[in-house]
Amino acid sequence: MKTIRLLLLASLMSVWQCQSTIGSEGDWPQWRGPTSDGHSQETNVLVKWDEKSIIWKTPLPGSGQSSPVIFRDRIFLTSSLEAGNQRVVFGLDRKTGKLLWQETVWTGTPEATHKMNGWATATCATDGKHVVAFFGKGGIHGFDLDGKKLWSKDLGKFDGPWGTAASPLIVDGLVIQNCDAVGEASLLALETASGKVVWQTPRNIPPRGGWSSPVLVNSGSRHEVVVNGEEFVTGYDPLSGKKLWTCKAFNGRGEPTVTLGHGLLYVVNGKPGDFYALRPGGEGDVTQSHMAWHTPRKSGRDQSSPIVVGDYVLVVSMDGFGFCYDALSGKELWKERLGGNHTSSPIAAGGLAYFQDESGKTTVVKPGPKLEIMAENTVPASAKEVFRASLTPSLGQIFSRSDTTLYCFGK
Repeated sequence: MKTIRLLLLASLMSVWQCQSTIGSEGDWPQWRGPTSDGHSQETNVLVKWDEKSIIWKTPLPGSGQSSPVIFRDRIFLTSSLEAGNQRVVFGLDRKTGKLLWQETVWTGTPEATHKMNGWATATCATDGKHVVAFFGKGGIHGFDLDGKKLWSKDLGKFDGPWGTAASPLIVDGLVIQNCDAVGEASLLALETASGKVVWQTPRNIPPRGGWSSPVLVNSGSRHEVVVNGEEFVTGYDPLSGKKLWTCKAFNGRGEPTVTLGHGLLYVVNGKPGDFYALRPGGEGDVTQSHMAWHTPRKSGRDQSSPIVVGDYVLVVSMDGFGFCYDALSGKELWKERLGGNHTSSPIAAGGLAYFQDESGKTTVVKPGPKLEIMAENTVPASAKEVFRASLTPSLGQIFSRSDTTLYCFGK
């Protein structure tokens, strides 16, 4: 019977891994793409663009910072209206940018949030049948692709002055959501179709809370959901929510998402502190046993997540300094000013890394021992627009969302 149970578990976990990454070419179903690492497998992603490359641009309702999620011919986004008093989810036509549906999911007195955050920062997630959107105090909500609301769930008050930003992760019929907040905090899983809570695990969060999105990783012997945090990176069992391991961080905040590459997890803290890599797996405190390397990181704060391209891992600080490290040793190869202020997480395609700053300018870099800039692309945006959402590549095109407008660039 033990052998049968192990075989069944292995089968289930194989299905989980497949169903967490399935999708047609061009799909970008969740935060940081199909594999939660910012990578597109397409070979024809746009490298250079300008005003002449705009296929369409669409003014969006309200204001938001969620990144475009794409499934086939649909784009899904969120916004807040009336200074957070109203939260909305909407779908657009991918080919034309036309607004197809818009649904108000919550109205009320908004929670406090930071001026750089707002009330609609978490990116939607879709499994091709359902769309899930998270708004902190505004709850978590499930829709079908045509905008029919299927369920809503109140997840608490989310006290504190910082707001929320963690995006949902869909894995084989479950939505896994980080509910960090000042005070009571947890990681939970809900049924994607019904919103029913399947498990909920408390997270011991210091007073400042956290904002990192969960990612699914394969440690070799099992699958784990990994979440960055104020003082620790933590691995959980995706089936039960059981806490498996923790790794001590080098500083606080922990809002950047953990990034997988070379069988390692690459982590920056949020506040200035060592950049480090660790191996998933293990039990209990794995700080000493599973940390592969850590490198002093003399920079400003980090909002952006790392990006791994080939043998290199790159990070850009909020004040616009780009860094390139050897992915296996952590050796710093270069530090160069890219310009602008950076809060958007980078993407990668065709062996290149794309860094978008808050003005909408994207610097495309070929990773290597020295900085090699392949393109610097600008958006014909107004001076009031702010770009904190990440770029979304799809079918050779690039989708760029400011707080008020969505742009589609391509040939």
